[in-house]
Amino acid sequence: MVLIQHPFVTFRLYTNPRLVVTSLVNIVIMLDNWLSPIAHSALALPNLEEDHLGKCIQIHTEGNFPDLHGIQIAIIALNEKEGLALRKALYPMSFPFEGLHIADLGTIRKCSPEFIMPVLIELHESDILPILIGSDPALLQIQYKGLQHEVQHINMVAIDELIRLSVPAEDKSPDLFNEIVFQEKSKLFHLGIIGCQTHFTLPSTYRLMEELHFDYIRLGTAKASLAEVEPIIRDADLLSFQMAALKQCEAPGQDNPSPSGFNVEEACQLSRYAGMSEKVKSFGIFGYKASLDRKAQTANVLAQLIWYFLDGLNNRKGDFPVTTEGLTEYIVELKTLDFTVTFWKSQRSGRWWLQVPVKTAKKHQRHRLIPCSYNDYKMASQDELPDRLVNAFKRFL
Repeated sequence: MVLIQHPFVTFRLYTNPRLVVTSLVNIVIMLDNWLSPIAHSALALPNLEEDHLGKCIQIHTEGNFPDLHGIQIAIIALNEKEGLALRKALYPMSFPFEGLHIADLGTIRKCSPEFIMPVLIELHESDILPILIGSDPALLQIQYKGLQHEVQHINMVAIDELIRLSVPAEDKSPDLFNEIVFQEKSKLFHLGIIGCQTHFTLPSTYRLMEELHFDYIRLGTAKASLAEVEPIIRDADLLSFQMAALKQCEAPGQDNPSPSGFNVEEACQLSRYAGMSEKVKSFGIFGYKASLDRKAQTANVLAQLIWYFLDGLNNRKGDFPVTTEGLTEYIVELKTLDFTVTFWKSQRSGRWWLQVPVKTAKKHQRHRLIPCSYNDYKMASQDELPDRLVNAFKRFL
């Protein structure tokens, strides 16, 4: 294995193809012990044609584990009932993704950290992106821990109606993100929350997010302009999508659904943004309860979220700024702040990044270009830097 250094990121390349093949064989043997095959009822779908997704991906069936050589994406259900409902909705969907190689690896045999973690670690080390489906919102903690073995200083984004973070207190149970944010030697670099609803969020939580220089986009702000949310998603190494972020009428199959939230079209656009991100290495959708679903409505929503994530993956532009090649430089002088900032625009996709104008530690090199929008560039040109970008600079100080 060789490490190749570029200005913004480090790549890991295997120098001996035989080692790769041997490694994949060992992974298959290991994963077959941790994952249950797909139930026959999910495969015996009527009118499933050759260009449907269920016919175009490799599927873990009894005695037949997929060949992982060349596989880019692995779908894994963390609960059997939810996995079965999802596959019945997902497999009949179209498959226009000729460039993607996908495997449905089945269902984790036991929904616990000691079963899930080894699977995620092996997939990440093999450069296979896992799509996780689970019923418990707390499963995002395992998703994060599975990635921290592969990625240092993780950018994590959650689409959720809640900010599951609070000031640590001895007299109450910690929120989901507390264990991640406040753990000793935390590997979390940044946390972004999209779709939080003010009537569910304490003022102290907002203050804590601001003190930690984390991002949060309220539901109304996100719905007003989804395009302005895209840069936050583009910067994520890991994205978790809580079904609680969706309206009850759109996705009833969840605990304590809310009448407010994203609609399906908006949620699918957010999922597509996640798929298009060159950085995203893990995608999880949590909070779906098949027992509470009506006529598989939520299962169909879940299937659409996955389909649009795959569509985003299939339309990646390959313009992650490893070097400045293919980028156009724009230098803006901020007179009120008395310094200049540098924006970069991709010639391939038209997407924008802002270069951190302060010295960054070597460990933060791959975060030194902050995804932003054309609107952010226009505001800077008018001598006004958006609060989100100022907040991002503070994370490097």
